[in-house]
Amino acid sequence: MTDPANAKTASDTAPPHARDFLAEAGWGSAKIEALAGDASFRRYFRIDRDGESAMLMDAPPPNEDPRPFLTAARYLLDHGFRAPRILAEDAAKGLVLLEDFGHRRMRDHLDDAPDDETPIYRDAVSVLAQLHRAPAGPFRPYDLNEYLREAKLFPEWFCVAHGLAVDDDGYEAAWREVLAPLIEKQGAGVTVLRDYHAENIMLLDDGDGFEAFGQGLLDFQDALVGHPAYDLVSLLQDARRDVDPALESAMLDHYLTHVDDAETFLADYARLGAQRNAKIVGIFVRLSRRDGKDRYLDLIPRVWEAMERDLAHPALGPIARWMDANIPGELRAARGQTGA
Repeated sequence: MTDPANAKTASDTAPPHARDFLAEAGWGSAKIEALAGDASFRRYFRIDRDGESAMLMDAPPPNEDPRPFLTAARYLLDHGFRAPRILAEDAAKGLVLLEDFGHRRMRDHLDDAPDDETPIYRDAVSVLAQLHRAPAGPFRPYDLNEYLREAKLFPEWFCVAHGLAVDDDGYEAAWREVLAPLIEKQGAGVTVLRDYHAENIMLLDDGDGFEAFGQGLLDFQDALVGHPAYDLVSLLQDARRDVDPALESAMLDHYLTHVDDAETFLADYARLGAQRNAKIVGIFVRLSRRDGKDRYLDLIPRVWEAMERDLAHPALGPIARWMDANIPGELRAARGQTGA
């Protein structure tokens, strides 16, 4: 869900059946304003009814299914977290009417008020710590097969885009070796939102839910049950916003007050950082080559930089050696952008 400041890039037409849906929900006379799109087929519209606003999600089948979003939203709301309240739904038609969290994204606020960075990130980390103390949600497990499937997006898209003949079997073997200790310790797991970053956190003034934090959650429809380090990576190695390594370190220290074995947790953080960043590089190249969304290529250098920091951890030795053997130094120096 994104802010209307960039709405010129979005389709401004709601699906024809949306008017009937809104009428049944009591919003038939409302004005509809398109918001900017994201990397999926989902679209969002701000609905205004005499000064009262709501959000319309259009998740059209067969490309989208709003039911995972609804399941995750209800889980979060039931456990006291500030997901948008569900005002009406027609999952079969891909339509959901949601509470409007307003315009104040964490990303936009920090662009205007950078001095607020430390306390706002601290609050976001605290929300994660609270989430990890809650019972895991009704989601499928983030297991080894899923980690491997995602990591393979890197050779499937990035390496192919650069014409690299790489050792695919060695890549999988290296990831299996790196992830084996993490899988062994992951246990029952925690709820992992999987897209927890500054563009998906809204700063709220209503005092509901976590009154000390005031942070609303968005884009959690892909939630799984996995390792607590994953969403920290998503937040602190943000693909869309620079996070100073010193701030990343400070926020990790804040989270580590909730952890029994800091050394093991930091090793798992590096493992999942490298895994997530390899996946994101692959996805961004795919968005360009398959979907014509070239703007994501500009984000790859930031992701590569974070991945290089992760690869420096001893726990990533097998992957680091694979990268050294398969990815030319000049391409890594260019942070993976040329030729994608």
